[in-house]
Amino acid sequence: MQSFKPIPTSFEVFKRTLRQHANLGLRFRLPTGGLTPLHVHFTEVARHEKRFVDCGGVLRTEVTARIQLWCADDTEHRVGTNKAFQILERGADLIDTKDLPLEVEYNFPLLTIFSVLGSVVEGQELIFLLGAKMTDCLAPDICLPSTSNCKPGSGCC
Repeated sequence: MQSFKPIPTSFEVFKRTLRQHANLGLRFRLPTGGLTPLHVHFTEVARHEKRFVDCGGVLRTEVTARIQLWCADDTEHRVGTNKAFQILERGADLIDTKDLPLEVEYNFPLLTIFSVLGSVVEGQELIFLLGAKMTDCLAPDICLPSTSNCKPGSGCC
């Protein structure tokens, strides 16, 4: 059986989806199945660039678009699809390119970064599906021993 690897939603697809479903409420479904509150705010739209060296010594750059969600004490405040689209339009020049994968930053209960994996309409709400991001070895050919070369007692496994 082939494993399923979801494809993250791009910044442009996210904006287009908001525009296609104008006047709906906006929520996010967490990987646990729960939903963000109706009064969630967009507090940031950002281009996030990370430059790093992986465990194999390769220099890498990862660039994403990121929105930050926050829940205020004002439970009557709502950011629906129209308002969210307007906020993203203001940040579009910062993002610089439309095809960047979109991430969501949210307190869950600690600050956590999620991938946006798609959307569904349920009743009068547009719900974006969030996926957990996982760490992984980026240089398995260097860091992980080959099972064909790893013999018991050799010290590699």
